[in-house]
Amino acid sequence: MAATKKKAVRKAKKGERIRQVAAIPFRLNAHGDIEVMLVTSRTTRRFIVPKGWPMKGKSGRKAATIEAQEEAGVLGRTLKQPAGLYSYWKRLANRFVRVDVIVYLLEVTEELADWQEAKRRQRAWLAPADAAMLIDEPDLSTLVKTLKLPEPLPVDAA
Repeated sequence: MAATKKKAVRKAKKGERIRQVAAIPFRLNAHGDIEVMLVTSRTTRRFIVPKGWPMKGKSGRKAATIEAQEEAGVLGRTLKQPAGLYSYWKRLANRFVRVDVIVYLLEVTEELADWQEAKRRQRAWLAPADAAMLIDEPDLSTLVKTLKLPEPLPVDAA
């Protein structure tokens, strides 16, 4: 278990809220409409967005970018401003804890054919409304369904 996850679990045991970071990978299709990528979770196989624990020495944006590469096999530009926040109940070994997740948009420039968690996850490109129907977490579902891209997309969002 990573040190940051251990720290988060300790905080949760004290009743403190804990944080994660997530990426919503997106692209524009041939008609100029937005599509988002969802991945399945490793244990329950539900559709989620790539997410994980904060990483020591890395910004939330950078950590979200790394999670998207590891869990969804996508590379791209993560926008500087978070797209939003959602909360969910995370299952730990012997309890559930409330987790607040800061979400960043990742403009996908490349999909990898082989990536770190390819054998444990499936991924799917969907219209935001369709993706929202597949997501169990109500706050994340609303965030995806009402997703708005900044106009124009910032070019400095590396």
